[in-house]
Amino acid sequence: MFSPASLLSTLCCLATLLLAGCGDRVTPVEKANQEGILLVGNGADPKALDPQLTTGLVEFKILTALFEGLTLANPETAEPEPGTAERWESNHDASVYTFYLRKDAKWSNGDPVTAHDFVFSYERILSPAYAAEYASMLFPIKGAREFNSGELKDFSQVGVKALDDHTLELSLVGPMPHFPTLLGHNAYFPVHPPTILAHGTMTDRHTGWSKPGQLVSNGPFTLTDWNLRQHVFLSKNPHYWDAEHVRLNGITFLPIAQNTEERAFRAGQIHITDSVPMSKRERYQQEDSPYLRMEPSLATYFYIFNTRKPPFDDPRVRRAFSMAIDRQAIIDTVTRGGEAPAYSIVPPATNAYNAPDSPIHEDVTAARKLMAEAGYPEGKGFPAIELLYNTSESHRPIAEAIQEMWQQHLGVSVELVNQSWPVYLDRRKSGDYAVARAGWFGDFNDASTFLTMWTGDSGLNHTGWSNPEFDRLILQAEQTGDPAKRQQVLREAELIFLDETPIMPIYFYNRIYLIRPEVKGWYPNILDDHPYKYIWLDASHE
Repeated sequence: MFSPASLLSTLCCLATLLLAGCGDRVTPVEKANQEGILLVGNGADPKALDPQLTTGLVEFKILTALFEGLTLANPETAEPEPGTAERWESNHDASVYTFYLRKDAKWSNGDPVTAHDFVFSYERILSPAYAAEYASMLFPIKGAREFNSGELKDFSQVGVKALDDHTLELSLVGPMPHFPTLLGHNAYFPVHPPTILAHGTMTDRHTGWSKPGQLVSNGPFTLTDWNLRQHVFLSKNPHYWDAEHVRLNGITFLPIAQNTEERAFRAGQIHITDSVPMSKRERYQQEDSPYLRMEPSLATYFYIFNTRKPPFDDPRVRRAFSMAIDRQAIIDTVTRGGEAPAYSIVPPATNAYNAPDSPIHEDVTAARKLMAEAGYPEGKGFPAIELLYNTSESHRPIAEAIQEMWQQHLGVSVELVNQSWPVYLDRRKSGDYAVARAGWFGDFNDASTFLTMWTGDSGLNHTGWSNPEFDRLILQAEQTGDPAKRQQVLREAELIFLDETPIMPIYFYNRIYLIRPEVKGWYPNILDDHPYKYIWLDASHE
């Protein structure tokens, strides 16, 4: 077992990120291998560790170690398997689900995890006063949308019932055979009611309950230390129901930038990187590096337009900006990761879904004509605009390439604005941008995860765009049990979305990262979901 003193020594080594490692004897990775501590590059500091407030991958990777939903992802297939619920069943049309919680499931302070905790948690995220951006994730539950909008005041009328301490019933707005796949997402994670209420009311935000020494969680790990711009450290949770099968003693998440991260990996500082710098991808491929992973991912890289105000309140301008870029050139000369150009929001690998023929295409001549029709011939009279992106070595060269294409093809001036992850998120949410970088990794393998976020009542829709027919179709899809009919309804909705162009799809991601061979139990899957309870370190065959 590791000691607090040895842990402190390892964290001090990591904080300095000395390329030579910590002294001449062992590197941080070698020391961590001995102590069973996984060292993970995470790209940035988490904005928060409240599972019902966060929306980014930076936070999700940490939250899945701290909390556990009713289901969790199988490490190889990413299909749902029992989590806090040991089993579940549904009625004949998959519109009502009953979950049977494990009687040995406990919070990290030893309290039992009950069905009442889930009822409290779902009421919290859906409460209008809480203003959770991911509340829409729960809209498949009967009455959830109406409660979140304030139309329904009594939460007991929502389809969330604790039948007893260990039985939870969820009633849906319509048949949904894939519903269990949603429940491994952090929006469906439970929170510990006494801890929340000890720091304020149910709907108070950022009260400090999720800080080290305060946070009570129900997952395989607990929060031990969080040092801004240095690390987030999690230690094994002895109260977790399956603790005897958790083989890691701890996980350290490091918020380090790509180039520093890659150097740290080569120097034996970390086990897994968040990504690989674009400038170094070809070299790793040419060397046939055993550390390089390039795996298909259910994810789309895109820009969003602020449709609330000029000039992007005009769909002709939005369409022109999208038509004026060369996506393949960006992939070939900038990202260099084998991605596929995107002309839709739903990736082609999405289960049982065939995207509609996209109205989005590349045509500079047509783009210039649209700009002229909108009152900006050759860019004349077009206001200077900002392109907002979060700090990353990968986002800037993409933004620079697109900036040049827009200048060359449309005659417009675009200023690039780089912000830290928390500031970038706040500006997007408040609508303080003209164009902003964005990306979406599927929460589950279904087209709806890429479409439902754009409804007018979704907290994840930062474009200001809404369309009543689109919203109607999304609601219809939620209530359609026939798989073929449902997919057709979703295609109709996506076609409306693409035609009005509130976003500009750029490419479909590949997951590109570096991983050391001593990391075991880490399997590639399209959702890039790797439950830490199944991961261990074995340096015997490096």
